[in-house]
Amino acid sequence: MLFKQNLFEILKGVVISIIVSLVGILIFAYLIKAFSLSSSVIKPVNQVIKVVAVTVGVLFSIRAPKGLIKGGIVGLASVASQYLIFGIIAKSLTFGFSKVLDLIFGLIMGIIVGVICSNFKKPA
Repeated sequence: MLFKQNLFEILKGVVISIIVSLVGILIFAYLIKAFSLSSSVIKPVNQVIKVVAVTVGVLFSIRAPKGLIKGGIVGLASVASQYLIFGIIAKSLTFGFSKVLDLIFGLIMGIIVGVICSNFKKPA
C-alpha cells in the first residue's frame, strides 16, 4: 500500500510538471511570435519554466515522509520526460553535458521543494 501511494505521488508530480511545462512553453512560444523576442531570451526563460514546472509538480503531489527522495525523483523524472517529449516534437534528441546539468538541476530543485513540502505538509 505504501509503495503504491509513493508511486502515485511521484507519477502525479511528474504529470503535473509536464502539463505546467507544456502550458508554459506554449505561452512562451506565443509571446516570442507576438512580440518578436530575441533568441537570447529562450534559454533563460526555458530554465524558469522548468523550475516552475518542477516546483508546481512537487508542491501539488508530494506529502511527508521522504519528501527529499520523492521530490528528487519527481524533479529528475520531470526534466527527463520534458526533454524526451520536446525532443520528439522537435525531431531532435541530442545528449550532451548541458542535458546532464539540466537533469542535475531538476534533481536539486525537486529535492529542495520536496524537503519544504515534507516540513510543511502533514502526511496523507
